[in-house]
Amino acid sequence: MRARDIPNIITVFRFLLVTPVVWAMLNDRFGLALLLFGIAGLSDAVDGYLAKRNNWTSRMGALMDPLADKLLLVCTFITLGWLGWIPIWLVVLVILRDLVILTGATVYHFRIERVMMEPSLLSKLNTFTQIMLVLAVMFSRGIRELPHLWIDVMLYSVLITTLLSGVGYVWTWSRRALQRRPS
Repeated sequence: MRARDIPNIITVFRFLLVTPVVWAMLNDRFGLALLLFGIAGLSDAVDGYLAKRNNWTSRMGALMDPLADKLLLVCTFITLGWLGWIPIWLVVLVILRDLVILTGATVYHFRIERVMMEPSLLSKLNTFTQIMLVLAVMFSRGIRELPHLWIDVMLYSVLITTLLSGVGYVWTWSRRALQRRPS
């Protein structure tokens, strides 16, 4: 093992945290789920910092890091929806947005040119609102119940940012495809 592999090892650790987070939620251990979710978030910050600061970036890390984050977030959304703590329609919308973006990127990659995805500001805001919703629900279920209005505001924040960022990606990449498509 080389020092430059540390960020990727941390990312693998984040993949491994998905199962215990889901298990904890399914077993009504939301305090533990919150702690593990927080550790995953901290590990994301640490591996990103190390990779950038020391120039330990790699193609594998660039692919694995967002995949680990997305897997954790999607699995927590699905679990919270399954348990009835967030609406199923929101879980479906969040997953549908991701599938539309992934499908569009794949088609663009194979039909137009190699895709270098860079998250938009709206996409970053969407991810932030999703994380805040998950944290709020876990906190409310495991530590201390939060006012329903707070949870509702976060639910609708996720709804709005999911729709806006999804439409933004479709708009941006459709225009780019039309400009660059082969004749």
